[in-house]
Order: sequence, then C-alpha cells, then structure tokens
Amino acid sequence: MGDGAGIGYKHHSMAFRFEILHRDSSCAARLGRVHTAHGSFDTPAFMAVGTRGSVKGLTPDMLRAAGCQIILANTYHLMLRPGADTVAALGGLQIFTGFHGPILTDSGGFQVYSLADLRQIGDQGVQFRSHLDGAMVHLGPEESMQIQYTLGADIAMAFDDCPPANCPPERLSAAIARTIRWAGIGRSRHQELDSDRRPALFGIVQGGTDPIQRRHCADQLRRLDFDGYAIGGLAVGESRQQMLDTIAFTAPLLPPEQPRYLMGVGYPGDILVAVQQGVDMFDCVLPTRNGRNALAFTRRGVLRLRNAVFARDPRPLEEDCGCLCCRQFSRGYLRHLFTVGEMLGPTLVSLHNVSFYQRWMLDIRRAIGDNKVLGLTAPEKTPYREEG
Repeated sequence: MGDGAGIGYKHHSMAFRFEILHRDSSCAARLGRVHTAHGSFDTPAFMAVGTRGSVKGLTPDMLRAAGCQIILANTYHLMLRPGADTVAALGGLQIFTGFHGPILTDSGGFQVYSLADLRQIGDQGVQFRSHLDGAMVHLGPEESMQIQYTLGADIAMAFDDCPPANCPPERLSAAIARTIRWAGIGRSRHQELDSDRRPALFGIVQGGTDPIQRRHCADQLRRLDFDGYAIGGLAVGESRQQMLDTIAFTAPLLPPEQPRYLMGVGYPGDILVAVQQGVDMFDCVLPTRNGRNALAFTRRGVLRLRNAVFARDPRPLEEDCGCLCCRQFSRGYLRHLFTVGEMLGPTLVSLHNVSFYQRWMLDIRRAIGDNKVLGLTAPEKTPYREEG
C-alpha cells in the first residue's frame, strides 16, 4: 500500500474507499476523493455541521446548491432525541434528514464532556445526566458504535475522552489511556457489525498540545488499523500557535494512505495551514453560528451586518458570490432582517457563509492541483479569530 497518486486503500467498510488523486509538489497537501455508500466527496473537504440532524436554518437543497458534498451529525444529540431507533425506523439519516449524500457522525464524546453533568467515568464509558431532562444515561465505545451504525452513518468516529485545554498532566494521561482503550473496544464492536452496512470507522488522536502524548496515542491507534484518523482535542482553549504546532507535529504521524480529519477547526486560514500539512477533512459550526449572529464571511474580512453603515448599502455581501443571498439581496435588506428579528436574515447569511466556505475549499483543491497551495493566501484581512 503506497501513498502515490491514484492509490486506493482497502477499508473495513465495504462501500468506503479513499483515493489520492494528486499530491502538491510544494508541501504535504493532497487532492483526493472519498467514496461511501451514499456517494462521494472531494478532499480537502469542509463539512457543514448538522448537530441534531439539521444544519441550522438551511434545507438540504440549499446545502447542495452551496456545494456541500458531506455533512456532520452528532451521536450524543440524536441518541437523546429522537433516538437512533426512531431515525432507523424513518429510513436512516439520509432519508430522515433529506440530505441524500455522505454523512459523518461524531461519536458524542466531546458533547458528553462539554454539555452533560458528569457522574462517573469508567473503563466502559461515561455515566451522565442528560442536559435535556436530567435522566441518567450511559455512553461508552460499544454504545456509541452501535448508535452510529443504527443511525446509518457513512463514517463513524471512535468514542474518545476529550480533555480540556491545558489540563494537568495526570488528567491528560488518563484521557489518552481511555481514548486508546475505548478505541480498541469500539473497533472490536465495529468488526461484529454487518459488513455490508457498517460505516467506515475513524480513530481520534488525542494528546492536547503535548507531542509525546500525541505520538503515543497515534502509535497505539495506528495498530488498530482504522479506516481514517482524526486529530481531536484542538480549538478547545489553547493558543492558535499551539494548535498549529500540534497539527504540524501530529499529521505526519498518521497513515499517509488514509484520510486525515481535523475536528472542530474552521477558520479559513487555519484550514489552509492544516491542508498544507496533509489534512483532508474539516468541520466547524462557524459558518452557521456566525450567520445567525449577523456576521458574514467575505474575502475582505467579516461584515458585521448590524452596524448602521450597512443600512442603505445596496451591494450584495460579495459581488462574485453566486449564492441566493448575494444574487437577490442587498446588505441593507439583510441588516433590516436582523434589526426586526426576521428569521430569513439568519438563513440567508448562513447560506452565504456555507457557500463561502465551499468556494474556499474549491480554491484550495484547485491550488493543490496546480502545485501552488503553499503560495495560496487565506481570504481574510480582518482576523476572523477575533470575531468570537
């Protein structure tokens, strides 16, 4: 199994295949395509986040028009409401959501630690109180794997322990040990599933900003022979430089013939740096979260549409953007929608932001094909990182 252009890798999901089409001669970036039971998507790819089975405010047709080839849903939220069995009874994620393309499901591990009232962490998983009704719930690597299979995911994530940024060394070490142990348990459960229907399974490399811990976790997960590998536990409070240094260190530790996924990192400049290090997949809530808060991404920086300067501005958000928002509506109208609380405002700006991200990924893919991604400049002058 090599790492040259056009090389496919034999994966453990019957329908899953990753092929590398071209490698940029200037850096580690690569152009690829991932094939799944519900279609293919080009890499590097940015996944819009549909945490509860819906990308907030946008229909599947809008997502497709914006260029989305794959979206993300979340195990934690869907297991609580409406329940994996209900989703399965209604046809699985694609029928249930109306998005008839590849869907990746997050394992639920991050949400357990960020949303739930924890009660006990053990070798078999986590016992916690639901943030919805306070009911006690158990979620572990076997349960997470079974739920993602029942949901009908194309790509599932191994259940992991995501420690907070800059946590004490003992907390970090414990998280790595659990992540490795749980990855093995989840991998074993995955192998027991129907091979014709089981999703591809990605392992998640944890380790905070500690290179030794990252290397140890990556080495152990590689032995489990996952279909792909994710870099987790970043964009959780560490500095930008710490994050970029960790990406640069960790990406080369992952198998070169399999897809690499950087979880939860979504600023355009950060995506570009990660792509240059050989990362293939990304997700983040920024496009829609900012869209709901009247913040529009453009190549010249962020527009804060609540500002009075836009009240009589007849221009679209971006002259060269072909999305519905930019084709039909002015900045002044968009500001009006937010001023009066009309729900169309968040929908239109979210649509534009998702379109902006997909255009950015297309620019990146073209640059890789031309062996010029190292010279590509992120489309921002205003630092998005300050937008909050």
